[in-house]
Amino acid sequence: MKGSATVRLRKGYRFKARLYHPVRPLGERWRRHEATGDMILMRYADDIVVGFEHEADARRFWDDMRKRFEEFSLSLNPDKTLLIEFGRFAAERRAHRGLGKPETFNFLGFTFICERNSRGQFLVKRTTRRDRMQVTLRRIKEELRRRMHEPIPEQGAWLKQVVRGFFAYHAVPTNGSALRAFYYYVKRIWLRTLRRRSQKDRFSWQRMHGLAADWLPQPRILHPYPDRRFAVMHPR
Repeated sequence: MKGSATVRLRKGYRFKARLYHPVRPLGERWRRHEATGDMILMRYADDIVVGFEHEADARRFWDDMRKRFEEFSLSLNPDKTLLIEFGRFAAERRAHRGLGKPETFNFLGFTFICERNSRGQFLVKRTTRRDRMQVTLRRIKEELRRRMHEPIPEQGAWLKQVVRGFFAYHAVPTNGSALRAFYYYVKRIWLRTLRRRSQKDRFSWQRMHGLAADWLPQPRILHPYPDRRFAVMHPR
């Protein structure tokens, strides 16, 4: 009956907790009757993000959440419970108070960051969590060592599936730099593996570029922005 939960407040705050289903009815009651401004709740498995327009609502919800958990003999883990200022006006408000950039938070394998595009418009930047990418690259390295003496086409076919799967999830808008970094490190790991097969054959980067072009999917954004996807799924 335990799980990791993240609660993020729209104009400001997020907290991470240990929870189960107790949050669901609490969220519905707050959305309909308690919140004095906009409220958004996102939940996937045992991870949850809640955003509020007003900080006062966020803090009251946090208190109610503690009480709700106590009814199930649960408690919020202080190390996984955060309340942060986040959103369109977060950077400006923090600057007025002499604070640094808005804090970031992690959700479903991405780090969410307050950013602005080239036109100065606010956007929520999603980038692959660095620690998650490092874990994936480490697993690729270990598996390639195991496959070291397989024919290159077999290695390439396996890597193609792995990279395609990574891109299928992570190729979201604003995450291009992480995709390119992943592509580069996969090539480097593959190159080092091939060089370890024989001391006589010093596999060159130029040859590696050719192999990557033949076998690895190119890093590119595959998913639309969330508002465009919503407009397609729920046209007016």
